[in-house]
Amino acid sequence: MSTQAHAERFTLLRPLLFTIVYEILGSATESDDVLQNSYLRWAEVDLATVRDTKSYLAQLVTRQALNSLRTSARRREDYIGPWLPEPLLIDENDPSADVLLAESVSMAMLVLLETLTPDERAVFVLREVFGFGFRDIATAVGKSVTTVRQVAHRAREHVQARRKRFEPFDAADTARITEQFLTAAATGDLDGLLSLLAPDVTWTADSGGKSTAARRPVVAAEKVAAVLMSLFRPERLADLRMERVNCNNTPAIVINGERMEGVFLIEMADGKIINFYAIRNPDKLLAVAAPRRISR
Repeated sequence: MSTQAHAERFTLLRPLLFTIVYEILGSATESDDVLQNSYLRWAEVDLATVRDTKSYLAQLVTRQALNSLRTSARRREDYIGPWLPEPLLIDENDPSADVLLAESVSMAMLVLLETLTPDERAVFVLREVFGFGFRDIATAVGKSVTTVRQVAHRAREHVQARRKRFEPFDAADTARITEQFLTAAATGDLDGLLSLLAPDVTWTADSGGKSTAARRPVVAAEKVAAVLMSLFRPERLADLRMERVNCNNTPAIVINGERMEGVFLIEMADGKIINFYAIRNPDKLLAVAAPRRISR
């Protein structure tokens, strides 16, 4: 039977634990399941044996997340079309405006983390994002400290080699470009739309084969503009509602009808839109509900 002390400690750290697991899994739904299973294990722990609750729980949820990640690997191999992480609706009033944390849950970073092995991903998240010591990480992933140091080095080099380096984007510029994009798309202003897109802009759609969407990324401004003009044409949006939100600390557009039609995240850099991430899989859209708190 869980005690009040167990519940209080777990609840206090839940935003942190959720963020760790979400960055490892890229799925809010699976992260909730991991936290629920982890709490059941935590409730059986003798608190007198726990020296550092934060480290203990971080290790516990990481082990459970790795089990979940390995179990889901086969499902992702059989997935139809591109697989994108579940979008995470961020609480705009969340006081944790940490730049490193914001980048670590961005769709671009989560997609990059997908290229790591499960162990590399867990080690990178725990070390580079949350600053845990190598001994704690070694316990979490079931490796020696020496091995974890090697994995951390390899994962860091992999991420740095593939991470795009841009100046931080000003919030006012982000809002302005998002507004300009919506206006151009809704009015069919092709020239206005093209002026906002980087030449090598990419459109990646995740439908899982369960809704209409391109099954390969679309690259180049003219081709992406054609996709956008079709998607946002007025007659198609007549019975739908568009809402601007913050998903993964990125400007996003939610399109709703009788049910949610899609979530579209807009990644910007150097004054241009460089990536669109279109979540069309209805199973993943179910995860976009109440805003979440994330924490370090």
